[in-house]
Amino acid sequence: MRDKTQANSAGPGDGLIRAGAIVFFVGALATLVTLVPLFLGTKPFPTYMYGLCMLMGVGFLIAGAGVLRSIAAGRRQARSAAASR
Repeated sequence: MRDKTQANSAGPGDGLIRAGAIVFFVGALATLVTLVPLFLGTKPFPTYMYGLCMLMGVGFLIAGAGVLRSIAAGRRQARSAAASR
């Protein structure tokens, strides 16, 4: 029996994965921008700018939570399909 969801529909956790990827890339961009003055020998950015680099880790955790949510939904679906047999 085929699943009734569309191929392009968003599953559980997909939004978290997308949001995590966006936050991760913002953190990666902040890391690149923060490190450029160190390589060019110019005045470094203020300390709070280095805090923006932590967005990489936060984005990774958000995306990981989305993956775990997606896995849990798949397990629930598999259990209900097995129980209905």
